[in-house]
Amino acid sequence: MKLRMKVSLITAVTLLVGSLVSGTAVVCRSAAYSREKTMESGRQQTEAAAHAVGKELEYEMMDHFTDTTLTSYYDYVLQKYGASRYILVEEGEVVCNRTAYEVKDPADVRWAQRSVIQKSKDRYLLLVGRRVPASGSREYKLISIQDITSLYEDVYRQSLLCFGICGSVAFVAALLVFMVVGHILSPLRELQQAAQDISGGSLERRAGVRSRDEIGTLARSFNEMAEQIERQVAALSEESERRRQMLGSLTHELKTPMTSIMGYADSLLHVKLREEQKERALSHIYEECGRLGRLSSKLMHLLGMYDNDSIQLEEVAVQELFDHVARAEEMHLQEKRMTLRYTCEMGIRRMDRDLFGSLLRNLIDNGIKASREGDMIIMTASGEQITVQDQGCGIPEQEISKVTEAFYMVDKARSRREGGSGLGLALCERIARLHGAELKIESVVGVGTTVRIVFYKTFTNC
Repeated sequence: MKLRMKVSLITAVTLLVGSLVSGTAVVCRSAAYSREKTMESGRQQTEAAAHAVGKELEYEMMDHFTDTTLTSYYDYVLQKYGASRYILVEEGEVVCNRTAYEVKDPADVRWAQRSVIQKSKDRYLLLVGRRVPASGSREYKLISIQDITSLYEDVYRQSLLCFGICGSVAFVAALLVFMVVGHILSPLRELQQAAQDISGGSLERRAGVRSRDEIGTLARSFNEMAEQIERQVAALSEESERRRQMLGSLTHELKTPMTSIMGYADSLLHVKLREEQKERALSHIYEECGRLGRLSSKLMHLLGMYDNDSIQLEEVAVQELFDHVARAEEMHLQEKRMTLRYTCEMGIRRMDRDLFGSLLRNLIDNGIKASREGDMIIMTASGEQITVQDQGCGIPEQEISKVTEAFYMVDKARSRREGGSGLGLALCERIARLHGAELKIESVVGVGTTVRIVFYKTFTNC
């Protein structure tokens, strides 16, 4: 059973029970009050009639009446004061009965002061007995019999009316509650439909928020959750696509050195070569194997950072990090007859020493590969950014947005000649993100390239 129907039924039952209980109490109280008033009125009327009849029975000539005359006189007196309501009892014997009923025990002494309601077949009768205060030696009692069936019929009609009103009120209330609850719960139905659409793949689906109550708050929270899920799914899809492209590029990159190695190995096995040719073939095989080693190392490093976002932060003096990187790159710079000039105005920053050192070395290596002999590479740190600038061949403007993609190389021939794999800047970008920074690349063809590491999220600077 739906919530809307449950609330309506509970409301109807509650109202019906409450109305019936309160209505029954009111009807019962009203019936008791009416019965008490009727009995009181009957007692008063009988009391007055008894006194009036008593006055009539003080007539002196009664002692000389014959039985027939006395009976006629009694009948005259009762007819005068009560028509067909009274029974006159003398010394325990009924001497006159103008009612349609018979008294079983008129000699009962209780009839001298008695009030009782009895049911005779389908009629309700009020019986009131009073002693007649007549003088003389004879004792009289006056019994009044009044049909009060209409009183009970009124109570029955009131009960039916009460039940009808209660039922009507409960029905109307249930109908109103059904409509109101349906209106109130309409956002929940929309939420349900939105949830089904999202589970079916429509991640852009949102629930309409039209109220500021608890259901409206729930709808807004649901929309925020849906937006978060959509962002996460988009990020996962993007990451999955990036890895798919990375693996495709890796397969392509591995194919070239593997083909070269297999070709030289086949020549060594099946072709008779001079010693100089053998050495050259072995040298090519060694170089290609080294290139494969570097490629796999960088790839594993990159994949490791994608699978694990945790880094070991520590307080690092940026000047000392620059000195360490400069010493590590000294040999490489000397081979190209290039110089590295660096200045540091940044103090201590929390970072992963090894990862950030790898980032700087990759940027310097890229600058060395793109530059000519005698050029200079400049590395500076100030404010919230670190800059590495070279004087190399530069990057075409349309290629700048692609250079951080794994395996992407602007000049593939030069990159392979220099031992590059296209993974360097992808590694740099990932390391920068893990440190709350981003890479900003500016380049002019023939002038050089400037890479800025801009910290946009502070990792507890000191």
